[in-house]
Amino acid sequence: MAFRRRNKSYPFFSQEFLIQNHADIVFSLVIFILIGLMFEATAKTAILFIQPQYNISTLSPEGEVTLYQYGWQDCTTILFYFFITIILHAVVQEYVLDKVNRRLHLSKSKNTKFSESGQLCVFHLVSSVWSFYILLTEGYVFHPSSLWENYPHVHLRFQVKFFYLTQLAYWLHALPEIYFQKVRKEEIPRQLQYICLYLLHISAAYLLNLSPVGLVLLCLQYLSELGFHIARIFYFTDESHQKMFDLWAVNFVFTRMVTLTLVFLAVGFGLARAENQGLDWDMGNFNTVLIRMPVLLLVSLTQSWLLWKFIRFQLKRWREFRHEQVARKRAAAKQTPRPLKRDSIGHHENGAIKAENGTSPRPKKIKTP
Repeated sequence: MAFRRRNKSYPFFSQEFLIQNHADIVFSLVIFILIGLMFEATAKTAILFIQPQYNISTLSPEGEVTLYQYGWQDCTTILFYFFITIILHAVVQEYVLDKVNRRLHLSKSKNTKFSESGQLCVFHLVSSVWSFYILLTEGYVFHPSSLWENYPHVHLRFQVKFFYLTQLAYWLHALPEIYFQKVRKEEIPRQLQYICLYLLHISAAYLLNLSPVGLVLLCLQYLSELGFHIARIFYFTDESHQKMFDLWAVNFVFTRMVTLTLVFLAVGFGLARAENQGLDWDMGNFNTVLIRMPVLLLVSLTQSWLLWKFIRFQLKRWREFRHEQVARKRAAAKQTPRPLKRDSIGHHENGAIKAENGTSPRPKKIKTP
């Protein structure tokens, strides 16, 4: 299964060879792990990569339910789905985005940004729908108090744990993709910033047993980012489509306000009033002031930083728009022709007087004495 068109062959294990064939190499590793399921001697090891671990069975009014905890063996599962996301990334790039790029005939810089927005648009769409479905099925939408009640949320359903594992796998896979996609040096710091921020926030919500709060915040963030990348894609196809950025701007500010409100409501007030105050590693309880304050500080600083970047971007965009308007007015004023000065009878042309209709005026007869 080849994901890239090979116009030129490169030496094995060279830089260009790894970049061009990284999806095929990873696909071979995935097949190797799946083959391990076929043999009894390796099935137990292979299942560590594919299926989430640390499951326990409990009785509930609905019957026997399987719940999950987290542990160090989650790293193997994250590694497997890290490989899967690399393969899916290559499939979307090769069979969708590259075909669209060839039709649009974009420049190299716009081509890179279009591919980035296309990949993130697919991911944000899937993740936002998936997270919203989990919020509905778990009852967090209609019962907001469940975000902090019954803390710590140590036991997770399969869909919740699998969601967090795939989220970590995706953002980890984005790090080597910077190398595989040959991202420009000036773009690397920006991409590293948001990748590390996503990894930090998702890991904190997962490890501190704040999975319900993390689900809500991720759903809001992904919906906001989805609007931005859709607007960006439409802008690259036709630069006259700029109104979608205005809609995204409203959604962006709304998301920041709702995020701060929910975090302070759930962590600052909900957990602060809970009865189980204290630090208990065995029970997974991290409900202490020394942990709640860094969580609030982390989210507040991140949202403030995003708002600051957003305000600077909007001011820069407004200044460019104003300068463009002034330049257009000056150009229009220079191109306006000056009206010709005419006398009451007509106008002069080549030293002769012409009437309004273009004919010479009739000479006046002089009376002879």
